[in-house]
Amino acid sequence: MTTCQNAECPNGNPPSRLECPTCNKIGIRGSFFCGQECFKSGWKNHKILHNIVKLDPNGIGQDGTVNPWPNFKYTGALRPVYPLSARRTIPPHIPLPEYVEDGVPRAEMRVSGQAPRILNPEEIEKMRTVCRMSREILDLAAAAVRPGITTDEIDEIVHNATIERNAYPSPLNYREFPKSVCTSVNEVICHGIPDQRRLKEGDIINLDVSVYYQGFHGDVNGTYPVGQVDEESAKLIRTSRQCLDKSIEICKPGALFRDVGKVIEPIARSNGCATVRTYTGHGINNHFHCPPNVPHYAKNKAVGTMKAGMVFTIEPMINLGPSWDAVHWPDNWTATTVDGRRSAQFEETLLITETGVEILTAAP
Repeated sequence: MTTCQNAECPNGNPPSRLECPTCNKIGIRGSFFCGQECFKSGWKNHKILHNIVKLDPNGIGQDGTVNPWPNFKYTGALRPVYPLSARRTIPPHIPLPEYVEDGVPRAEMRVSGQAPRILNPEEIEKMRTVCRMSREILDLAAAAVRPGITTDEIDEIVHNATIERNAYPSPLNYREFPKSVCTSVNEVICHGIPDQRRLKEGDIINLDVSVYYQGFHGDVNGTYPVGQVDEESAKLIRTSRQCLDKSIEICKPGALFRDVGKVIEPIARSNGCATVRTYTGHGINNHFHCPPNVPHYAKNKAVGTMKAGMVFTIEPMINLGPSWDAVHWPDNWTATTVDGRRSAQFEETLLITETGVEILTAAP
C-alpha cells in the first residue's frame, strides 16, 4: 500500500487509502493521503502535478507517472519521473544534524573561509566509525543495482540501512534536498534526486551516500554499471576511478591542495574526458561540508597545505568528451552534462596522518 504523499504528514506518512480524485481522473497513480486534513495541508505542493498535466496532457506515462518539466530543454535522454515519494521518517531516538528542520546548515556556513580543522584522536575515531558505516551502506545499495529497480527503491534501501544503524542520512533536507541519497544516472553529474524512473540495461549510476553518526559525517560514492554497458561507459568508469586513486597517492603532510587537480586533469584528458570544475572535494567532520576546498582540475587557485589530522574528500566528476560545464534541472539540484554525454564519479573520505594518508571509507 502507498504511504501518505504529504511531505509534512504529522502522522509519519502511514499506509494510506484516500486517493486524490483529480489524480485518479487524469491518470496519475500513487496519490494517496492518510486523511482529509493531510490532503488539505499538502494541497499547495500536490496541485503542481495537476498543473503539469494541464500544460502537457500527453505527459503522463502508462504507469501514471509525470515528467514535471515537460518544456525544459534537457541535454540528454534522461527525464525525471514524478510524483516523488513522501519524505521518509526518522525514528525519534536518532540524533539529528542542525539543518533538519529548515534545511539551513548555519554552523557550517559560519566556518566558511576558515582554516581546515585539525581533529583530535577522539574525533578521528568517530570519523573512522561513521566512514566505515557509510561504506557499508554504499555497498548494500550498490548490490541492489539492476535493471528494473527504481532510484526511489534504492533511496529506501539507503534510508532503512542508515536508521537501522541509529544514524541519520546526511542528505535528507540538507539545503532542502528531499531524499536520503543522491542517485545520478547517465548524463547526471551529481545530486540526482531519487524518483520513480526504473534503471535500464546499459545505464550507469552514481550512488552518493553520506551518514551522520555521533555528531560526525561520513561521505563516499561510486559509479556502477546497470547490467552490461558499452565499452565507452566502462572506460569512463575506469578513468574516474583512476583519477581518484592517483590523486590520493600524493596526499600527505605538506602536500598542496591545489596539486590534487594537477594529477587528475591529465588522466581525464588522456582518456578523452573532462573534469568538472563546478563542484569540488571538501572538508568533512562535524560539518557536512567545510574547509578545505579541493578542486579537481589543473591550474586551480586552492589555498592550503595538508596537515596531519585534517579530514576531507576527493571526488572527481569525469565527463565524456571535452566539456566540463553543467546544466541544472529546475529542481535546483540535478546537474547534467551540457551535451548529454555520460559522467562518472568516485569519492573517498581521507585522513591525513603523520606519515601519509588513511582512506577512511576504503572498501573492505
